[in-house]
Amino acid sequence: MATPVLAAGEPRVLTGQLQLDREVRWVHVTELADIARLLRAGDLVLTTGIALPDEPASLAGFARSLGEVQAAGLVVELGRRWREGLPGELVSACGRAGLPLVELRREVSFAAVAQEVGERVVDAQVTALRESEQVHDTFTDLAITEAGPAEILRAVRDLAAATAVVEDGDHRVVDYVLGPQGDDGFLDDWSVRSRRVEVRGRTSWDASAGWLVTHLGAPARRWGRLVLDCPRPPEPRVVAVIERGAGAVALHLLHTRDRETLVRRRHGELIDRLVADPDHPETRRAADRLAWPQAGRHLVAVSARPTGSRTAEDLVTAAVSTAASHELAAVADVVQRSPRILLSLPATLDPVEAVDRWALATSRRVPAAFGVGRTVTTAGDVGSALRESGQVLRAVPGDTEGVHRLDDVGLRGLLTLLGDDERISLFAERQLRDLETEGLLEVVAAHVAHPGNKTAAAAALFLSRPAYYARLSRAEQVLGRRLDDPDTLTALRFALLAREVQA
Repeated sequence: MATPVLAAGEPRVLTGQLQLDREVRWVHVTELADIARLLRAGDLVLTTGIALPDEPASLAGFARSLGEVQAAGLVVELGRRWREGLPGELVSACGRAGLPLVELRREVSFAAVAQEVGERVVDAQVTALRESEQVHDTFTDLAITEAGPAEILRAVRDLAAATAVVEDGDHRVVDYVLGPQGDDGFLDDWSVRSRRVEVRGRTSWDASAGWLVTHLGAPARRWGRLVLDCPRPPEPRVVAVIERGAGAVALHLLHTRDRETLVRRRHGELIDRLVADPDHPETRRAADRLAWPQAGRHLVAVSARPTGSRTAEDLVTAAVSTAASHELAAVADVVQRSPRILLSLPATLDPVEAVDRWALATSRRVPAAFGVGRTVTTAGDVGSALRESGQVLRAVPGDTEGVHRLDDVGLRGLLTLLGDDERISLFAERQLRDLETEGLLEVVAAHVAHPGNKTAAAAALFLSRPAYYARLSRAEQVLGRRLDDPDTLTALRFALLAREVQA
């Protein structure tokens, strides 16, 4: 009605004020009372009313028939049939049918109206076609260049001009890109809000949440969903964008067979944030999005190392899924082929027992050694606990499995904590240099490893006892000390272990 040609007719809306946003697909100029059978949903009817029936019931039937075919509206020009206003029976019937009824108080050219609306409809169709081509070209280019999920998600954001989120099958945020509105709280309490939104069919719009949601691949795969911030009913173009984007992400996952990559990246970013800036608001928001609670919880840092032929990625996958089955929250990633895992435990659980049960169950799937840091209760202490767990794991021999804490690794753990301290290196060098030069280091190492049992030490070196005794005597001459002296044994053990750890 804002077009100049209709505005010249001084239009007045009599009914259906709330339906004025209906899409107009075409305009029909008619005086037929039975025109409804020739119409489609969205058609706008223009008439002077000269051939419409006089009977109130027939007028009501005319209005009802237009409502039944979901016509966009009825526009009646006054002057030829009705001069002062439209009959109340027609107005009431249009109101009951939910049909917008507009009267024109001045004469207008219906041909000009039809031309104006037709041109607008055609222009809209051309625009939609161009936008469809843009969507098609964009995702075709992404497919040709083998773009990853991050690039696909940015394309969805740009085409839909809205925040786009990929979540996993457990309603946790895997990846996201903010739309033009920025961070307006769309990601807050994600897991809780997401569980309330169901997808019926391929794609659904949830009016209460303001979400447009579609599945990544077949729902049975539980790969997750793609979500758009969409507070108003989506246009067909936006639905096409989210479905093409979801298809592209699903195709990438299908081709790479690496669905964990997105999750691991977000987990790694959260762990890095907890280490570098645990009190930043975005750190807390990132933890909330990954359903990793902190308040009132036991927080445990774990460094792990798979044994045998299994990979670090295998171990991380097993660790996270096992944590979920034990009602623990876990985030994990791999840094320099070494898994690092952060567990969040309910305060009602004993952290030692709970972590031991989790580690045992994980090891049944992927055998591994676990270095466990001290239990903390605030995010600010997670970084130091994670460093401690790494130091514990480094103190554990490579072929050892099971759970290890700082109290379990003794002197080896202390040396690992001290790292590459130059004073320790110099001490070890002074203790062992002459023995190494004389080729006696293995003999002394066997003696230290089997204190008080020379028979076992000789057997470990595949030497006869006389030969072993002769070499021990030579080692004492080189050192200038007796090897059965407690201080000498302690110094040699310390030096040998320091060299092993630093190596």
